[in-house]
Amino acid sequence: MGVRESNSGRATGTSTARTSSVGTSRAGRRDETGKGERLADWADERLGIYALAKANMRKVFPDHWSFMLGEVCLYSFIVLILTGVYLTLFFEPSGVEVVYHGSYKPLNGIIMTRAYESTLDISFDVRGGLLIRQIHHWAALVFLAGMLVHMMRVFFTGAFRKPREVNWLFGWTLLMLGLITGLTGYSLPDDLLSGTGVRFAQGAILSVPVVGTYLSFFLFGGEFPGHDIISRFFPIHVLLLPGIMLGLVVAHLILVFYHKHTQYPGPGRDQKSVVGMPFMPVYMAKAGGFFFLVFGVLSIMGAIATINPVWAFGPYRPDLVTTGAQPDWYLGFSEGLIRVMPGWEINAWGHTLQLGVFIPFSLFPLIMTAIAVYPFIEAWVTGDRREHHILDRPRNVPTRTGLGVAWLTLYAVLLVGGGNDLWATHFHLSINAITWFVRVAVFVGPALAYVVTKRICLGLQRRDRDKVLHGRESGIIRRLPHGEYVEVHEPLTPAQRFTLTQHEQAPPYEVGPLVDANGVVRRVGPARRLRARLARALYGPDTQIPKPTAEEYRELTSEDHHH
Repeated sequence: MGVRESNSGRATGTSTARTSSVGTSRAGRRDETGKGERLADWADERLGIYALAKANMRKVFPDHWSFMLGEVCLYSFIVLILTGVYLTLFFEPSGVEVVYHGSYKPLNGIIMTRAYESTLDISFDVRGGLLIRQIHHWAALVFLAGMLVHMMRVFFTGAFRKPREVNWLFGWTLLMLGLITGLTGYSLPDDLLSGTGVRFAQGAILSVPVVGTYLSFFLFGGEFPGHDIISRFFPIHVLLLPGIMLGLVVAHLILVFYHKHTQYPGPGRDQKSVVGMPFMPVYMAKAGGFFFLVFGVLSIMGAIATINPVWAFGPYRPDLVTTGAQPDWYLGFSEGLIRVMPGWEINAWGHTLQLGVFIPFSLFPLIMTAIAVYPFIEAWVTGDRREHHILDRPRNVPTRTGLGVAWLTLYAVLLVGGGNDLWATHFHLSINAITWFVRVAVFVGPALAYVVTKRICLGLQRRDRDKVLHGRESGIIRRLPHGEYVEVHEPLTPAQRFTLTQHEQAPPYEVGPLVDANGVVRRVGPARRLRARLARALYGPDTQIPKPTAEEYRELTSEDHHH
């Protein structure tokens, strides 16, 4: 007869003795186990941790140095949170004006906001305050630099392809939120440098037609600079944006686990298998050590490299501006756009439209939006709807690699434009000459970079083809019986040949014949015609060198007596 136990734990009939004996055995087993194991059993019974850990702790991750770029971003973000919590305890986000009487004597008696005064107190009076401030600032720069380089690695290797388009959008959103978070944090101390940057942003907002003035009044609580901007930036910087970013980071990591990690081509690696180390204990041990390495490097940078010395700039005053008022590097892109744009304006119906500010202010989000939707554009042009877990070698996709280098070239040119005054003063150049150089290079530089990069990729493809067919040059010169000198080539191993030839070279999308076999004209919409033209231009025969076939390899290796 079966035994059924009620929710109260009581049993009936002959099951009483059995239940008692089971309880006794369990009690004996619990007495023998340690506290840690009992805690693990307790948590597993309520949360199902064991099943979750069993499914994921042995998950295999491939090993490559470029994968650490994402970890640099993650660990810098953690350092930002830790140091930001410390700074929050001492910073006062207030625009109330006070007269300074503190440890920094050159500013004694100067009128400033309470935010700037508390920043000085953190720097000079709080134990370890200046170190934490500088670690926080350096971590922000490394975080954004890591995200940019990480996204470029993803872009050049095609890791954004199906099924990882959503993860690409998560990473892009993290980058954009990081830019805004950096801007708000940069502005909190209310020093002359950051105040000049806020004034720059306010001017860009005013250039928006019709609603620009209303947006500025809403943001600053009245006429610039107002008294509310610091108190409004503070919760955005320390609560709203970090909270959203933390959620996106978690979602990003979950999708990495779910889709499995991409890997570079090589023997034993295909779309269904991953070659690497298990998450526990190998990967976690390496990750823990790498976190402390990143934390240590940031601490050294914060200790020996001064950054953002607010006491040297003084408090912000609307009637003053500091020289060399550049933002941090990650916003130099937007400032360069505005600085090199001609001062065009239109006066109509009693209103002035500042095209010299509004056009660059609009171009920045448009360029960033193009980066966000690129995975979907490439999938539409190529017609590729398959899942991809093997990364591309950048040389095998010259068009995508050229576009990426063109964007980086544009960023570098505009970064020069954003610091045209510093280039002029440090290198004794004409600021007008620098500005005109940047204006021309904005159009010529990316196009030239695209062409050069594409040619380099095609050259590397030819070298790979020759290496597969003829082997690697050994540097050994041999004289043949009839007097000819030849260089001995060492044949590649099967694994090396596989790595160089595993990539696919699919033909570009075509609309097909416009007239079918019965003489009926097919209707082809403009979208399909545009798609075919783009596919032929970007991924046609001129964009790739045919990889060697097995027949070519066998023919050469069977008849070549010199290699």
